[in-house]
Amino acid sequence: MAPVDRSPRYNPSWPAAVEVFDTTLRDGAQFEGISLTVQDKLAVAEALDELGVHWIEGGYPGANPKDEEFFRRAATELNLRHATLVAFGSTRKPLGRSDDDPTLRTLVQAGVSTACIVGKGWDYHVLEALRTTLEEGEAMVGESVAFLKGHGLRVFFDCEHFFDGYKRNPEFTLRVLEAAATNGADCLVLCDTNGGSLAHEVEPIVREVVRHFGSLPIGIHTQNDTGCAVPNALAAVIAGATQVQVTMNGYGERTGNCDLVQLIPNLTLKMGIATLPAGHLERLTDVSRRVAELVNLPHQNQLPYVGQSAFAHKAGLHTSAIARRPDSYEHIDPAQVGNGTRFLVSDLSGRATMEFKASEWGIELDGKQLGVVLDQLKQLESAGYHFETADASLELLMRRATGWRPESFELESFRVTVEHRPGVTSELVENPLGHARGIETECTIKLRVGAERLIATGEGNGPVNALDAAMRAALGERLPVLARLSLSDYKVRVLNTEGGTAAVVRVLIETTNGTRKWTTMGVSENIIEASWQALADALDYALLLG
Repeated sequence: MAPVDRSPRYNPSWPAAVEVFDTTLRDGAQFEGISLTVQDKLAVAEALDELGVHWIEGGYPGANPKDEEFFRRAATELNLRHATLVAFGSTRKPLGRSDDDPTLRTLVQAGVSTACIVGKGWDYHVLEALRTTLEEGEAMVGESVAFLKGHGLRVFFDCEHFFDGYKRNPEFTLRVLEAAATNGADCLVLCDTNGGSLAHEVEPIVREVVRHFGSLPIGIHTQNDTGCAVPNALAAVIAGATQVQVTMNGYGERTGNCDLVQLIPNLTLKMGIATLPAGHLERLTDVSRRVAELVNLPHQNQLPYVGQSAFAHKAGLHTSAIARRPDSYEHIDPAQVGNGTRFLVSDLSGRATMEFKASEWGIELDGKQLGVVLDQLKQLESAGYHFETADASLELLMRRATGWRPESFELESFRVTVEHRPGVTSELVENPLGHARGIETECTIKLRVGAERLIATGEGNGPVNALDAAMRAALGERLPVLARLSLSDYKVRVLNTEGGTAAVVRVLIETTNGTRKWTTMGVSENIIEASWQALADALDYALLLG
C-alpha cells in the first residue's frame, strides 16, 4: 500500500508566503518567570536569526538601561544573516508634538531601520484610558507614523485592542488604521490584545480589513487568553494576513502569545504557505529548546511538533505499527521539524539531528560511532544533560567517539573552602533583609599535565570563581589560551525541585575567546562539581579551536 500523502493542502486564495515577526525579546519577556540579561537577549536573537525569522523585535530602547545596552551592543555584536532588528515604541502622547516626543526620538536614535509602534484602536481606551478625543487618537497615530517615516524608518503599526475596538465601533477603528496607512505605515498589525477573540470572529474581520486596504500588508498579533492564539492567527492568514507576530514557545504576558513553534509548521507543512527559508524548519526543535534554556525555563515535553513527547509512543499497538509504517501514528515526519520518533521503552530519537550536527562540524562518524554517541547521549540526558543549548559539549562528545582526546590536563583533586565571616570586610555588614555579609572563598586544585603535577590556589567571590582562578593559576603558563578566555554567562537550573537543597543541578557556562562564543555543560548533585565539568569542557573546546 502507498504511503500516506502528507503533502500540504494549499488553497490559492491564501497568501503564498507569510513573514515571521518574532517578539520573544519584548512581549515574550513579559512572561511570568522570565528575566533576561543583555547577554541572554543577544543569544536569543542569534538563535532566532539562525532559525530564519524575518523580524526580531528587541524591545523599547528607552525602557530601561538594559534595553538601551542591548540595542547599543546589537549594533556591533549581532551579525544577523536572515532577520532585521526592530525597535518597539508607542505613538506620541495626547496633545503632544511628534518632533518633541521622547519615545519617537529614541526610536529614531536606536540605530535600526525598522520601528514598530503601538497605538489605541479601541474608542473605549482613547476616551477612558488616554482621556482624550477620538480625533486626537487618530492624530496621534498618523503624526507619529509620519514622523518616523520622515526619518527614513520602515514603520509597522500595532493597532492595540483592534478586535475589541472593531466589534464596538468599527468606523473609528478603521479610521485609526487609515491614519497610519495614509501616513506611510508599511504594515498594519491587528492586535487581539486581551486575547478574547475566537477564530470565527477573527477571519471575517481580517478579511474585511484586507479588502479595505488592498495591497497594504496586514499583520496579526494574538494573545492566548482563550487558548486560541494559534487558531486565531491561522484564521487571519486564511483571510489574507501576510505577517504573523509570534513568540518562541508561546511565551508572553498572562497566558502567553501566539506560539511560533506551533503556528509556523501548521502554515508550512499543513497549508503549504512559505514562512522560514528553505531548509530552516528542521532547526525548529533545536532552537525551541535552546531558547527555553536561555530564558531559564523548562522546555515543555508536550509542546506540539518540538516537545520531547510530540512523537513519543508508549502503547504497544502504536509502537508495533510504527515499527512497520512510521506514518501510521505520526501526522508528519518528525525530521521535518528537527525532532525524532521515540519509543518510551527504548529511546531511538536523535539520529537525524546527530548526523546533521556532525556534518555541520565536519566530523565523520561511521555507523558504529554514531551508535555510541546516541547511546551516550541517551544515558547523559536521562541524568539531566540537555545538549540543545550546549553545542560545545555535544561536539566534544562526538569527537571523543572518533578517538580524539584533548592534549591538556587531568584533574587529580580540588578542595573548595567557603568561610562565612560577617564583618571581616569593609562592606555593609547587613543587607536590607537582615543577612550579614562577609564571605571568603578559596580553592586548592591539583592537576597533571603529562608527567608534571601542578598545585595552585585561587580566591574568588564564590566557589566557582575560586575554582576558575585556581585552574588559571595552575595552567596559565602551560596553556596560554587561558589568558584569552573569559566567562560571558553562567546559569544554574535545578532539575528535580523535590530534592530541595540536595537536588541535581545543571550548569551552563558560556565562554568567549574574543572572537567566538561557546556553551558547555555539567550536571551533578553538587553545584561545584557541575561547574567544574562545564569549566573543564570549556577549556578543552578552546584547545580544540586552537
